[in-house]
Amino acid sequence: MELISIVLLVILLVYIVFIIQLILGFNKVKSFKIKDLAPKTAFTIVVPFRNEEKNLGKLLESISKLNYPISLIQIVMVDDFSKDNSTQVYNQWRIHHQTVDTTLLENLLLSNSPKKDALGRAIPIAKHEWIVTTDADCIVSKNWLLTLDNYIQQNTKSNGPEMIVGAVMYKNKNNWFHHFQQLDLMSLQGVTIGSFGIGKPFMCNGANFAYTKKFFTEIGGFGGINDKASGDDVLLLQKAVDLNKEKVHYLKNIDFIVKTKPENDLFKLFMQRVRWAGKSTGYKSTYAKSLAVLVLLMNLSLTVAFCLLLLPFSLFPFPLLNWKIVLFIFLSKYVVDSILLYKSNSYLRNGTFFVTIASSIIYPFFCSLVGVYSLFGNFKWKGRTFRK
Repeated sequence: MELISIVLLVILLVYIVFIIQLILGFNKVKSFKIKDLAPKTAFTIVVPFRNEEKNLGKLLESISKLNYPISLIQIVMVDDFSKDNSTQVYNQWRIHHQTVDTTLLENLLLSNSPKKDALGRAIPIAKHEWIVTTDADCIVSKNWLLTLDNYIQQNTKSNGPEMIVGAVMYKNKNNWFHHFQQLDLMSLQGVTIGSFGIGKPFMCNGANFAYTKKFFTEIGGFGGINDKASGDDVLLLQKAVDLNKEKVHYLKNIDFIVKTKPENDLFKLFMQRVRWAGKSTGYKSTYAKSLAVLVLLMNLSLTVAFCLLLLPFSLFPFPLLNWKIVLFIFLSKYVVDSILLYKSNSYLRNGTFFVTIASSIIYPFFCSLVGVYSLFGNFKWKGRTFRK
């Protein structure tokens, strides 16, 4: 019993040290303030899509409402073999927005990663130096590109930004399942911002990601990371950090937050998280690998501890764990996690914040299952099966 308790407490201690470090890092990333500057930067927006007829129209409509000169925008859509009416939705939108410079391409499957293939298909025909990627199930704010342009203009030094990361949050309904996903995503956003603050960036989201064609070429594009089905964002970011960390920036501004949709189906949520977790095996950053392993260990140890407490007394003549120690570990994790979540919530939502005990109890089980399954299991996404 003592040995198990000691192991659990050591994992907790290391976990708390890492999370506190990220909390302090979060505080170091200051909010960006816009100045009154005339728009100057030209952008190519790249949107890969597959079976998104229900969402694509909303994204395109939000892009058409951008507070930015249309002459400085090119849109490149890449259809990844959709089996629904996604292309018809795009074509219908294009008829009503003929002044927009937009192109529709068909994807070419050249690797194990259809999304990287789609981006690789679009980038060579991009007319502008800055590439901005987002997803078809997202909505962008009207000042999305205006804020990005302002940041680029204010940081035009000899070593100015060549890659810029932005936040993503859910536009969710007021139900527990969506709230659970929002808390999970906020934790990832908190880790992202915190890692930038401590000078060890390793995470981003392709739904709100920008980089120059020049820098993309310098880091070798998606070369060396095409074996992973996902990772067009995180793995590309880590390649960039390895080459020149100073050129990789985080833009913290409420107008540079992209909204996306949560899943309504538990199986789809599980597969999505498995896809995300699968990127970790391709991490180059030692810090990123250490944190990924630590988070899995922390949640797995809590899961095991809960299960040990629930074992029938008849199986063991003595308790394997003291429930007071398990409660202490759970509450300690709950408190430190809540601090990071509170900071993420203050930036992303600026509204009522609460972390339900139910979510915090279920999360270790969910995270453990996702983490372990992602190491060995295949996953399905948008009608395709991807194998380890």
